[in-house]
Amino acid sequence: MKILVVSLYYAPDQCQGNGPIVRALCDDWAAAGHDVTVITSFPHYNCDEVWPEYRGKWFQRDHLGLVKIIRTYLYVTLQNSRWGRLLNYLSFNLSSTLAGLWAEKPDVIFAMSPPLTIGLTAWLIGKLKGIPYCYNVQDIWPEAAVRLGMLQGERTIRWWERVERFIYRHSRRVFVISEEFRDNLLGKGVTPAKLEVIPNFVDIESLRPLPRRNALAAMYGLQDKFVVLYAGNVGLSQGLEVVLDAAERLRSRREIEFLIVGAGTSKSDLIADARRRSLSSVRFLPLFPEAQVPELYASCDVALIPLRRGLTQNSVPCKTYSIMASGRPYIASVDAGSNVWKLTEKVHCGVCVPPENAEALAEAVLSLQAQPQPAAAMGAQGRAYVESHFARASVTQQYRVALEKIVDPHQAVTSETWKTTPRPTSQTINVEIE
Repeated sequence: MKILVVSLYYAPDQCQGNGPIVRALCDDWAAAGHDVTVITSFPHYNCDEVWPEYRGKWFQRDHLGLVKIIRTYLYVTLQNSRWGRLLNYLSFNLSSTLAGLWAEKPDVIFAMSPPLTIGLTAWLIGKLKGIPYCYNVQDIWPEAAVRLGMLQGERTIRWWERVERFIYRHSRRVFVISEEFRDNLLGKGVTPAKLEVIPNFVDIESLRPLPRRNALAAMYGLQDKFVVLYAGNVGLSQGLEVVLDAAERLRSRREIEFLIVGAGTSKSDLIADARRRSLSSVRFLPLFPEAQVPELYASCDVALIPLRRGLTQNSVPCKTYSIMASGRPYIASVDAGSNVWKLTEKVHCGVCVPPENAEALAEAVLSLQAQPQPAAAMGAQGRAYVESHFARASVTQQYRVALEKIVDPHQAVTSETWKTTPRPTSQTINVEIE
């Protein structure tokens, strides 16, 4: 089977959300014997510019492991404005469509969102080449953009909602990552037979529980601290101001340190705010390479999953599974009844507090600090659950079998014929994502 994947980001681009997911999917499909080609942009995530070695080009062929890659031009602006973001997306839509028409004809197209507009690229390539496309929903747009204030104006919102419905209507299959997402799309008129729920996943072999006292913890002086870790995209949707507010409430507890690791559009503002408040208990660190990610999670006592109010109905943070795989408890600032809230209640692997509530967050930190044994039990329960429900190999296989059924419903490869070709080693990974 020839699979054409369209994704805005792909390794070595340092995308903290979809990047590791789409890389693992492609590696595992290729390892199973399929011919996988990825159309993606030149690396640029959180750099405000294309990497130097890719500048001045329109297209470039590449490969990582068994996966073939066509990298394409896109417009990158230093200003994080709505128009700049739109031009960024549309320029990639144009260049990726041309690349898709230039590429060898596949059997099926797999479009990885966001952005929403990537579905238009998949539709047009599929229409012109006479092949079906599937659409993977990682965040529900334009709803998430509206809630963040990134998309305004009734006419503009209605137009993007029509684009959303168009993409769902013409896709052969719509993959969603939670039952809540499925319910959302059913409410928009998507037929039940078109929807398939496949959760995100974590590589339980590479990300595993490690000792709290380790080389990374010693390097950053974390061994004698109670470390509260946020690792991931430092953007608008996370609302990390609440972490600074909680740190201010716990200013007198010198043994507690808040560690914010990652990159994003809000990071510089957060650093300035922390300095203005003289929050010495808050430390900012950059992205970590793949080899250090397990030690990073091992170096914390509790991890954070923050989202702004109302966003957890439109987003399922992938970092949830990474934290669980590392055997650490978490504090999730999420809406009641959301996917993460339900998971936490079911598995007892963390604590949920209302979004954007610094007092509740600070109290949860103190509670877990005061109860180390129950906190350790939460971490162990989380690890056990991801091993049986969110392991990389089983989830990427679900996608593979679904694509095989679309291409040839009568001869889809079953789980018994899973090939044992070793997976290519990932060259880069980033500490999550949203």
